[in-house]
Amino acid sequence: MGITRRDFLNGVALSVVAGMAPIQMLKASPDLANKALLYYPPELTGLRGNHNGSFESAHAIARSGKKYDYVDIPVEEEYDLVVVGAGISGLAAAFFYQQQMGKDKKILLLDNHDDFGGHAKRNEFTTPEGTVLGYGGSESLQSPKSIYSKVAMGLIEALGVDVDGLGNSFQQTFYPDLGLSRGVYFDRENFGINKVVAGDPGRNVADDIPPNRLNGRSYREFISDFPLPEADKEALITLHEETVDYLSGMSQDEKVEYIASHSYTHYLRDKVKLSPRAIKFFQQKTNDFQAVGIDSTSCEDARLCALPGFGALNLPPLDAEEQSELDDPYIYHFPDGNAGLTRLLVRRLIPAVAPGHDMYDVVQAKFDYSQLDKPGSAVRLRLNSAVLHAENVANNKVDVTYLFENIKLRKIRADKVIMAGYNMMIPYLVPSMPDVQKNALRQNVKAPLVYTKVVIKNWQPFVKLGVHEVYSPAAPYSRVKLDYPVSMGGYEHAKSPDSPMCLHMVYVPTMPGSALSPREQSRMGRTTLLAMPFSAHEKMIREQLQGMLGDAGFNHESDILAITVNRWSHGYSYTVNSLFDDENEAETIIQTARKPFGNIFIANSDADWSPYAHSAIDQGWRAVEEIVATITTTKSAGGAA
Repeated sequence: MGITRRDFLNGVALSVVAGMAPIQMLKASPDLANKALLYYPPELTGLRGNHNGSFESAHAIARSGKKYDYVDIPVEEEYDLVVVGAGISGLAAAFFYQQQMGKDKKILLLDNHDDFGGHAKRNEFTTPEGTVLGYGGSESLQSPKSIYSKVAMGLIEALGVDVDGLGNSFQQTFYPDLGLSRGVYFDRENFGINKVVAGDPGRNVADDIPPNRLNGRSYREFISDFPLPEADKEALITLHEETVDYLSGMSQDEKVEYIASHSYTHYLRDKVKLSPRAIKFFQQKTNDFQAVGIDSTSCEDARLCALPGFGALNLPPLDAEEQSELDDPYIYHFPDGNAGLTRLLVRRLIPAVAPGHDMYDVVQAKFDYSQLDKPGSAVRLRLNSAVLHAENVANNKVDVTYLFENIKLRKIRADKVIMAGYNMMIPYLVPSMPDVQKNALRQNVKAPLVYTKVVIKNWQPFVKLGVHEVYSPAAPYSRVKLDYPVSMGGYEHAKSPDSPMCLHMVYVPTMPGSALSPREQSRMGRTTLLAMPFSAHEKMIREQLQGMLGDAGFNHESDILAITVNRWSHGYSYTVNSLFDDENEAETIIQTARKPFGNIFIANSDADWSPYAHSAIDQGWRAVEEIVATITTTKSAGGAA
């Protein structure tokens, strides 16, 4: 159980050597011990994401009302622009500001985490067969050719990202060529047996597998293997075959109104007439995409998630963007997810961190974190710096106070500030903001979720079961999948089932059957996550993988090489939910929340209520454009005077 010991080797980067616990590794190799002392966060395992030390000071002022004396802290540095949050949006904003205002401008990015990238987190593992890369959060560029703005496309092209090259690096038929399919895991606790059923013929929203290569069986063959009563299996087969208009007698307008105002659970219970046990099969189908279960997901959104039951309703076609999300291949993926994008941004802003110039050479580039915050650099990026207060002051300046390394309060001054972190924290960081704007910002209650990476010794158990991805209706992790087959920049994904493999696992702490709104479930789920030590996560992970893969020869004690739990207590941005929100009112809230306040501007995908990389980029651009407009207006007024 060597992985557990990593929990209290907090902040130590260690190579993964089969059969050796961390302390043993340090004793066995002085070179490894020296490597462990180097600052390189991507190699850290254990509890990552919103890691310990990254959120406590924010919780102190937001939850406990802790007060600091900001007035008497001296200003140590001055900048043209300070960006709070070094995720996709904050880095993009710094890039756009430099483009607009010139490379001589002094920019400082502050982030409360020990690594840059925000949710675009890079996970690195060193195995006996070489480095394995993983993504700890933001996965891929979704539908860049269909739904990305000119601004977003312009940014990724300026960084040297070739979208077609990115897609070509993704071997879409790798798992189908091995005869593997998607499957379902029925766990003993909820279904009386541990069983994986392979051959799911259904498509996913934003699917990475071509529709003619799913290796699915017929729905009758597939569902007949479920450990459910015969009547439930027959009802599920009928539902999946899409031959029944379950809203017969309603006009098309009435059907549209119904699917917007009723949850998928209600639909399955009241219209499809499924039993509670059959409904349970769908409970976590929306967890990964919506970060909430089907009981708080509208039928409208369930349709967007490619769930069955709507094919015979004669509904209006989806709009172009919705159809693109369903149909476009989900293949625009760096080996480390969108951390590849943030690394490109950091390298462009601070070239000394790593050599190179395009998306290929960034994949294996070893970043020198000592270069991030160098005196004299035009752009500096300061980690472990939790901003606690921002205030407009005299002479059109902004003072920003932050807690450095959880020890020392420090203050800096800037001409302009962009708040590019979690928007729901802004009311606590900028207390002088109008109450109406504070209330609007607080409406973005982000959804908690966990992206866990488990490196296993080999993936023969998946081959024996005939699956590359497994959905779980009721076990904690709703999705367990083999890593995306992406090779680029000299990095090669695992080709042989005998080689180490990085599993991607998704856990969303929802409250099934609670009838609570997504906001309420998110608050409760966040409390659950923050109360769980790494040991509790590890136990849950090991138990589920053993139950799922044990019959195929998997042994969690010997086959797990490393675990990284990317805990995002504030994960996906809130999105409009037609069961609980009025769309017009929501748009007013969004516009109110992101208004500039003096020389403080607001970015992040939260500012668009849209948890996507392209939204983060667009909101960074909007914030910079507002700054430029302010400067232009000030200059014009000065000239007129």
